Amino acid sequence: MKCTRFSILFCCLFGLSFLAFAQEKDSLAEKVLVYQLPNGAWGKQLVDKKAVNYALPLTKELLQKIKATDEKHATIDNGATTREINILIEAYTKTQHTDYLNAARRGIEYLLEAQYENGGFPQYYPNKSLYRAQITYNDNAMINVLTVLDNLAKETAGFAALADDRLKERAVDAVTRGIDCILKTQIIQGDSLTIWAAQYNEKTLQPEQARAFEPVSLSTSESVNIVRFLMKQPVTPAIERAIEAAVQWFEVHDLEGYRFDKTKHPKTGKTVRDLVPDSTSVIWSRFYDIANNKPLFGDRDNSVTYDFSEISDERKNGYAWFGNWPIKLLEKEYPKWKENKVIKK
Repeated sequence: MKCTRFSILFCCLFGLSFLAFAQEKDSLAEKVLVYQLPNGAWGKQLVDKKAVNYALPLTKELLQKIKATDEKHATIDNGATTREINILIEAYTKTQHTDYLNAARRGIEYLLEAQYENGGFPQYYPNKSLYRAQITYNDNAMINVLTVLDNLAKETAGFAALADDRLKERAVDAVTRGIDCILKTQIIQGDSLTIWAAQYNEKTLQPEQARAFEPVSLSTSESVNIVRFLMKQPVTPAIERAIEAAVQWFEVHDLEGYRFDKTKHPKTGKTVRDLVPDSTSVIWSRFYDIANNKPLFGDRDNSVTYDFSEISDERKNGYAWFGNWPIKLLEKEYPKWKENKVIKK
């Protein structure tokens, strides 16, 4: 083949383009690699209790803090570990850098190791101090994990690249056991299924308190996302019962005519979040009494009350006590699921 100036130029340009692609890196994923702990997980905080912030430049001081952060910080709380796995899978899809795929694999292996035999996931692993060993739905911790593993099991959302036979098999098993745990932990009142608590004892599967202001209770926000996850699964009679019961509970226990908003305290003049009359608004309490379904509120002194006005201003402003979490589920997602469901016998 005769080489012309054009063919030589084309080869050079093609080679440079290929080299540029091969060397392409994802800046966020590169930081995620730096933060990964030796056991494959990630923390939500550094050793000085400052939240992980990937927007910060990796200064020498920050790198020292990252290096000093040990495995007791490994967690699925506040989206940690599952967030990073998703970032890495997305980065690998764009760049094909195997470092990202390998790090995501290590993260998934951590999740699989952390799972209890009964299917639940602790908030932290291996750190079991205080409430960290509890099976945790709070802030969607366990559902975030099951969503990652479900994507791997079904080879969706870019996870097909990780789906070798053994890892996929383990993910399928983990999701199956996770769903079984979800069904076993749905709260029963009398003969009726309701929704879920935020955290459970890892051995007895009984609801438990976590932080002082997080009492044993039914938890609306977390239960909405549990239902969403169940609606993505093949519909068995048990899953159908769980979804229908939870949806019915949401429909009955809304608080009509209020919104949760900032207002001025009548005595101190300080800005505080409170219930504000609003005829156009429908909200739900974050927590409900596990026995009588009354809205429930806790404070840092371990006190629990049915009267929102009795908790401290610090807690009123520092926690999502009310929200409209079930609205989209009830108005759009559940009707669509009900219309399209096919029950697996």
